[in-house]
Amino acid sequence: MHQAALLGSALKDAQHYGWNISQPVHHTWSVMAQGVQNYVKSLNWGHRVQLQEKKVKYFNIKGSFSDPHTVRGVTKAGKEVVVTADNVVIATGGRPKYPTNVAGALEYGITSDDLFWLEKSPGKTLVVGASYVSLECAGFLTGIGLDTTVMMRSVPLRGFDQQMASLVTEHMESYGTKFLKRCFPTKVEKLESNRLQVTWKNADLDTEETDSFDTVMWAVGRAPDTKTLNLEAVGVKTNSETGKIIVDASEATSVPHIYAVGDITEGRPELTPTAIAAGKLLAQRLFGQSAELMDYDNVPTTVFTPLEYGCVGLSEEAAVQRHGSDNIEVYHAYYKPLEFTVAERDATQCYIKMVCLREREQRILGLHFIGPNAGEVIQGFALGIKCGATYAQMMKTVGIHPTCAEEVTKLQITKRSGLDATVTGC
Repeated sequence: MHQAALLGSALKDAQHYGWNISQPVHHTWSVMAQGVQNYVKSLNWGHRVQLQEKKVKYFNIKGSFSDPHTVRGVTKAGKEVVVTADNVVIATGGRPKYPTNVAGALEYGITSDDLFWLEKSPGKTLVVGASYVSLECAGFLTGIGLDTTVMMRSVPLRGFDQQMASLVTEHMESYGTKFLKRCFPTKVEKLESNRLQVTWKNADLDTEETDSFDTVMWAVGRAPDTKTLNLEAVGVKTNSETGKIIVDASEATSVPHIYAVGDITEGRPELTPTAIAAGKLLAQRLFGQSAELMDYDNVPTTVFTPLEYGCVGLSEEAAVQRHGSDNIEVYHAYYKPLEFTVAERDATQCYIKMVCLREREQRILGLHFIGPNAGEVIQGFALGIKCGATYAQMMKTVGIHPTCAEEVTKLQITKRSGLDATVTGC
């Protein structure tokens, strides 16, 4: 869906390159949705086929522990299935949360899981939440031409570098996404017109406000899918506040032969590639092929907003907290992607920041990039940072011209200097 929105922007850019595209350009939701659904179904089928080829038994049931070595479940046909094992790995993931304190939230709202399966366009949409899921969904809805508003109670992208988060939302506002900041919903009601009337409070103005929408989407976080597993009965400890399973460095729970990986584990990044990597290493350890543990430091990720934000390592705030501001050097630059020039696109929020330890070699603690193809840019640099790359080594790296990534290899201006960080020709 992010790609669908990018193509919409590309159609606008194309006119500057001589392509004659008749206006207005129309987007058909049902065509896109069908394509996405077909892809997801093919993925699911492909996984099942691969499991069968590898002689892994697959049970399509919702199970729970009956004792530390036994899982019971019932099929859709009502048949009970009992599975026993020496070791058990819990990898049930998370599910989007509904705000239980908001009247009408469950009855009339949807989540990101539902959005991709809507048969018709969601129309005017309110997205509630400040998570990356919220901003990604709001971004692509805006990109395909829908009236989209994000309601945020607090800061956007909590846990990410906050300067970068601000630039992301600034770009989204210029892109057309509306923001209701420092606001929280109190109720959702269905009108006779079938539209949804949302009432919310503005914390700054201390006022109550309303507006109507075609769709209300909740993106207020995800909850671990552990409540129905009967974990307490078998002694698996969880965090009482988050519901997540507490594990050690080897992914072991409080019960030695029961393990957990992925979004259900406390203190782990909620990222699919991270869970896959941890799961593979755990499997290798369980079958005596390796003793290697998962390294959760310097895990790269990208937020797929209209202008993508990719990062690896520490945020500036985390680096300062860990090492002190006097021991941190931040190199940064505002740059203009080549593809923005002819198309006359605004590059105000295209920004790079490299957070380094202020020492002779200046080890890189974190790299943050906002711009086109941020995920592709960060992925390569993540290897270097994982291997302990320094600022000196980065400056010896020859950039590939003309790319956005080459700007990372040319960072010269520090925040400490107070100099203009805008990239120029010389």
